[in-house]
Amino acid sequence: MTKAENNKSNRREFLVAASATTLLANSQLKSMAGTGSAAVSLPSIKLGDYSVTRLIAGFNPIGGYSYLGPHMNAHMKEYFTVENTTDFLLRCYEAGMNTQQFDPTPLMIEVLKKVRERAPRMQFLCLHSATSRWGTIPAVIKASSPFAMSHHGGVTDTLFREGKQEQVHDYVKAVHDQGLLAGISAHNPDNIKRIADAGWENDFFMTCFHYLTRYNDHPDDKDKDKYFGKPFSKAEPETMTRIMREVDKPCLGFKILAAGRAGFSRNGVEEAFKFAFENIKKTDAVIVGMYPRFKDEMTENAGWAAKYGS
Repeated sequence: MTKAENNKSNRREFLVAASATTLLANSQLKSMAGTGSAAVSLPSIKLGDYSVTRLIAGFNPIGGYSYLGPHMNAHMKEYFTVENTTDFLLRCYEAGMNTQQFDPTPLMIEVLKKVRERAPRMQFLCLHSATSRWGTIPAVIKASSPFAMSHHGGVTDTLFREGKQEQVHDYVKAVHDQGLLAGISAHNPDNIKRIADAGWENDFFMTCFHYLTRYNDHPDDKDKDKYFGKPFSKAEPETMTRIMREVDKPCLGFKILAAGRAGFSRNGVEEAFKFAFENIKKTDAVIVGMYPRFKDEMTENAGWAAKYGS
């Protein structure tokens, strides 16, 4: 066999193995997504009158936002069909999570209807913004029935940078006018502190462990040339968690795994959960995106949340 033929054979064997792994993961996921009855009790916090588990299922992998490049984005979007997304969320619920944060995409609107039929107690928090392409606040509420809406972090940072922060404040008021809990997400820790110091009436914050809008806020910073894509710094979670401890309102920390980068090291995921829960308030929670194509991340992450978040 020539070298070219050997390489072709190896590639074919790899693709067959990868397909088999995917099929196995999908079949395991579907077999686990059954009655919609939570099998594990996770520690919880209060958002208004709602009890929310300290581990909340995230949305980014469902939407194909991997922060790991276009190939992984496409891989995730291909996997998360309506059927697979429904099965995934039911499995999250059975692993103990009672809440998911979602973007109101057409796929998610369809998924929410299916999940509620089988797990009517699962709760949904909508990430949206004053400039959302997904429609107005009343239209999104009518389509998805969330218990809370939070202003999108990237948009928050942009509006603050442009001196238009009152649009974010107006968004909070508009959500309250609809009878829902209102949150504000941000990547810039200073924006969280400014809102808290000003005494805005939001019910909670969504706080990114990594300042991904740093070089948008500081375009002259020469460090930006050191990175491909978004800057994920090991030091930044300490800054945001300090802010989270300083503000009185509940905070939902996200990107605690640095968009999967924590998994690059042997015990990285466990250490990231341990760090998060040891450095946030008892009234705070975390939002974690999961990709169950190759392993049961739902049960694994629920285990870390139970161990370190109790």
